[in-house]
Amino acid sequence: MTLTGAQIVVECLKEQGVDTVFGYPGGTILNVYDALYQHSEEIHHILTSHEQGAAHAADGYARATGRVGVCLATSGPGATNLVTGIATAYMDSIPVVAITCNVNLPLLGKDSFQEVDIAGITMPITKHNYIVKDVNILADTLRKAFAIARSGRPGPVLVDITKDVTANSCEYEKKKPESAVQTGNYTKEMLGEAIQLIESAKKPFVYVGGGAVLSGAYQEVRDFVSLVDAPVCDTLMGKGVVDGRDERYTGMIGMHGTKASNFGVSECDLLIALGARFSDRVVGNPKKFAENAKVLHIDIDAAEINKNIRTDVSLVGDLKEVLTALNKKMKKQSHGEWMSHIAELKEKYPLSYDTSVLSCPYIMEEIDRITEGKAIITTDVGQHQMWAAQYYKFAMPRTLLTSGGLGTMGYGLGACIGAKMGQPDRICINIAGDGCFRMNMNELATASRYNIPIIQVVINNHVLGMVRQWQTLFYGKRYSQTVLDDGVDFCKVAEGLGCEAILVSKKEEVAPAIEKAISLKKPVLLNCLIPEDDKVFPMVPAGAPISEAFDAADLK
Repeated sequence: MTLTGAQIVVECLKEQGVDTVFGYPGGTILNVYDALYQHSEEIHHILTSHEQGAAHAADGYARATGRVGVCLATSGPGATNLVTGIATAYMDSIPVVAITCNVNLPLLGKDSFQEVDIAGITMPITKHNYIVKDVNILADTLRKAFAIARSGRPGPVLVDITKDVTANSCEYEKKKPESAVQTGNYTKEMLGEAIQLIESAKKPFVYVGGGAVLSGAYQEVRDFVSLVDAPVCDTLMGKGVVDGRDERYTGMIGMHGTKASNFGVSECDLLIALGARFSDRVVGNPKKFAENAKVLHIDIDAAEINKNIRTDVSLVGDLKEVLTALNKKMKKQSHGEWMSHIAELKEKYPLSYDTSVLSCPYIMEEIDRITEGKAIITTDVGQHQMWAAQYYKFAMPRTLLTSGGLGTMGYGLGACIGAKMGQPDRICINIAGDGCFRMNMNELATASRYNIPIIQVVINNHVLGMVRQWQTLFYGKRYSQTVLDDGVDFCKVAEGLGCEAILVSKKEEVAPAIEKAISLKKPVLLNCLIPEDDKVFPMVPAGAPISEAFDAADLK
């Protein structure tokens, strides 16, 4: 059948099983929006308050569901407003397809109104991108975009389409989506080497990253950890792969990881990295990271092998597939003495905080208790992000959605909206500091417009908390531009944007506020007032070995 380019865009979205898109219309993408109007019952469009919110929402949708998230924007500033969200998805390997439209083909390269080379701009922050100048290749280009986004190590793909292509017509034939291609580069002999390394270890430690979430390998990871009889830690991106209440679990590793994880990894004789990339926030000083250990690294991306930390044995492939093979071949190990030592570390160095005042750790523990660790938690970036990771006991993967690689302030609210659209039956809660919340709080208007029942928790200390923490510890308490103690009333802002709002200033108000917010079935903001000088501990100074983690007691 003959269709316009705009109609082909919509048909390709339907082909790929897309049920929700996030975006903001404008002149060059009007034809696509006109076509979407005809299919509003099949594809639900969420009009965000800003294109950045649309990119974060598509990202949150993808993280929460495992499907490809989709965002739309017009040319020029519409397209450039997606850039931060695309970069956020790229750094965390999230499958997103961003569809933008550009000026008519004859106007390209002439500094036309709202023209920008978005393909050139996003080249370093996408897995691949395209500019479509011929309607005859539009359908296949979109199909390739989805296939690339979800195959191998996932990531964002941008498709930029000139406006005249969306108006031109050609023959369209429906096709089934390509299945995701998972690349593997290991042999039976290499599996044998890995098993030999594991069986010869006396003090193994398992380190789980975001790749375990993306591959859907959580059960395989849990079985593997049990077979190896090892303690297990995770990164920020790996939360929920191992149940936060599992006795083998030692907490997060790295700059704000637990002492049990950091000290245990520093003492182990074999470190097994599963879908992790040894980022600087995990490793600290690479020369002194797990310096007593051999390293077994399993990852789908060959480029990550030996990039930051040298390995002794590596297996390149889909983690779920590799662990399935290892679990079948490996004998049950026993490391009772080592496990007892790790248990002693956990008991000696528990996470702690001041229980006499309202604090973010207390709020997170109450949210965890009320939701039984089963809510989807999105966060922005800073102290509240670390407290959420430390004190919420994530029971399952795809329940902590946070900007790990890029560290994007303003990410969480859009992501929370996307998560709720993808998982409407789950409780979705965004944890934001007051500094982060200011950046994209306009997305509360999106939540109220569609009555999307998310809960926005603002951890309000009237400062840029993490930056202030560094200023306190390393900059002589010179608080340059980190004080936010002004006249902004977040409850009034939320009410003005059509949401319910609850002020929380005492510990006893926390549980009733959370329970009420859940029961209201509408967007609710909790403005939680905490002390300005609360700090995230433990902490490792940038570039220091993780074995030098310190906390408030050490400072005293």
